[in-house]
Amino acid sequence: MSNLLENQVAIVTGAARGIGLEVVKMFVEHGAKVVVSDKDEAPAAEVVAAIRAEGGQAIAVCGDVTEPRFAKHIIDSTIGEYGKLDILVNNAGYTVDNLVHKLTDDQFQKMLDIHLVAPFRLIREAAPYMREAGKKERENGISHYRKIVNVSSMSGVKGNVGQANYAAAKSGVIGLTKTVALEWGQFNVNCNAVAFGFIDTRLTRPKEEGGQVDGADVGIPTKVRDAIISKIPQKRPGEAKEAAAAIFHLCSPLSNYINGQVHLVNGGSYT
Repeated sequence: MSNLLENQVAIVTGAARGIGLEVVKMFVEHGAKVVVSDKDEAPAAEVVAAIRAEGGQAIAVCGDVTEPRFAKHIIDSTIGEYGKLDILVNNAGYTVDNLVHKLTDDQFQKMLDIHLVAPFRLIREAAPYMREAGKKERENGISHYRKIVNVSSMSGVKGNVGQANYAAAKSGVIGLTKTVALEWGQFNVNCNAVAFGFIDTRLTRPKEEGGQVDGADVGIPTKVRDAIISKIPQKRPGEAKEAAAAIFHLCSPLSNYINGQVHLVNGGSYT
């Protein structure tokens, strides 16, 4: 059971930090060759160097996932390096919060672009190496499963004050996930989503720490953060490793009969 992803090739976006980084580590530990994708080149290069130093196989393909040509660039780079694609994890993202009556068109569109449009483009570009490859294998009596995992959020499941833009995008990715599952399932491509609750990342750290992503302030005011945590049955945020484990499960052979599902990872919190 130690090499569940032996010789499989995986793309992970937003992979230089947080949940994405933990996903990459798990994939490598289980024998996968990884494509570390991130907007920031320096931390991505550090991740790749660390993997290679331990004998793993990894490349970095950096850029803005919302740029229209990026999907083709990363898929072409992956196929050029490894010749195939088995796993796609759409993890990249950030938040720009505001109340509905204050949301600008730009704030709304940014969340759609990174959380919904970018995953759609990547999935579409991956079709020849996932859907079509699976179709040919099925015709030849070969059974090999490929996996797509899209990162959603509890905000996309139940809505959230101050996050109409983010919630709309994360809800949309659930619809995308279920549709891809219906269309590609017959070709042994499993497409699922994970909906995270409160996970301890730079997006959920105290706002007073002054964190930024893409020039936007991120984080949660300490009083609000403490109030949210108090409502979680387990009385703590989830760890990045715990979030990554849910993604890993859906990318492993352990989930071959799980398709079109939304895996809630929230410590039992539904309010």
